[in-house]
Amino acid sequence: MMSTQWYLEYKIHKNRPGLLGDIASLMGMLEINILSINGVEDRTRGMLIQTDDHEKIILLEKLLRRVDNITINKMREPKLVDILAVRHGRYIERDSDDRKTFRFTRDELGLLVDFLGEIFKIEGHQLVGLRGMPRVGKTESIIAGSVCANKRWTFVSSTLLRQTVRSQLSEEEASTQNIFIVDGIVSTLRSNEKHYALLQEIMAMPTTKVIEHPDIFVQESAYTFEDFDYIIELRSTPDEEINFEPLTSQPEGY
Repeated sequence: MMSTQWYLEYKIHKNRPGLLGDIASLMGMLEINILSINGVEDRTRGMLIQTDDHEKIILLEKLLRRVDNITINKMREPKLVDILAVRHGRYIERDSDDRKTFRFTRDELGLLVDFLGEIFKIEGHQLVGLRGMPRVGKTESIIAGSVCANKRWTFVSSTLLRQTVRSQLSEEEASTQNIFIVDGIVSTLRSNEKHYALLQEIMAMPTTKVIEHPDIFVQESAYTFEDFDYIIELRSTPDEEINFEPLTSQPEGY
């Protein structure tokens, strides 16, 4: 039988000495392996555990729900946000209404890069939107995430060093293993027909595309937010407003 991973998260009401040891001992008796463990937010602990017997997970959950000092928050097959929560000791903020929107601040760039790296490892078509004001770290995070995923990246349009508007790709660049980076403002407002034809070809490829300034991209093209798998917001501070008007009025270098 194949081993399966699970994510266990519990809230600690009274952190008495030996509590973690008791829980770990219980898992040991059930032959459930602890793969990783970390504190997740305030007085909450998360674990990635593994077993080849689903019945043991059911029994473990029943036993832990009888422990007075803790409350089980989650017991499920791990999602990407669970894996990163254990790895970094904090949860990624998500939009309560749009669950595919994830929010980061500049002091969480390490978490963002790790998040992007895990997304980029997934094969096949993916469309990621990245919102943020100038010089907050959008492009740098995409490149670092590509490195984490051991993927090459290709700029389809960009203003990182100078304004880039591609009208063709080399054979090596056209690989479906590449991460394609698109500046939504340059590609829709400051490009030409050849570039837009190339962009449509890339959008149809079974690979990952990252659109910076996705709101402008959607506003000025036939694509909609329904086409996106993830929307990421990156701010300098939690209360920073992402304002698109100054971006569209600047000629380059935003």
